[in-house]
Amino acid sequence: MPVVTIDQLAAARATGAYVLDVREPSEYVEGHVPGAELLPMGQVPVRHTDLPKGEPVYVICRSGNRSRTVMDYLVRAGHDAYSVDGGTMAWISQGHPVVTGPNRDRA
Repeated sequence: MPVVTIDQLAAARATGAYVLDVREPSEYVEGHVPGAELLPMGQVPVRHTDLPKGEPVYVICRSGNRSRTVMDYLVRAGHDAYSVDGGTMAWISQGHPVVTGPNRDRA
């Protein structure tokens, strides 16, 4: 199962990695990884074809449960997907920057 650590996500982000947040909008606005695109878990089966192909997709949720489920689905659909272990809560607890509000990159 392709699972990455918070440190691996931080390193990937530094090189422009695509981060997909699969939480609900109300969770996303409370705080998300800078640059993470919101696509709630329930919409993934309908919209996964909108995701980049041929590059890694780092899937994140609150704690890692939903992201593992979505990652499994995306891998079966042909994406190079990785679940972020510990999710946004681990990202925050390790002191990484967080964006609040609906925008991807700023509050």
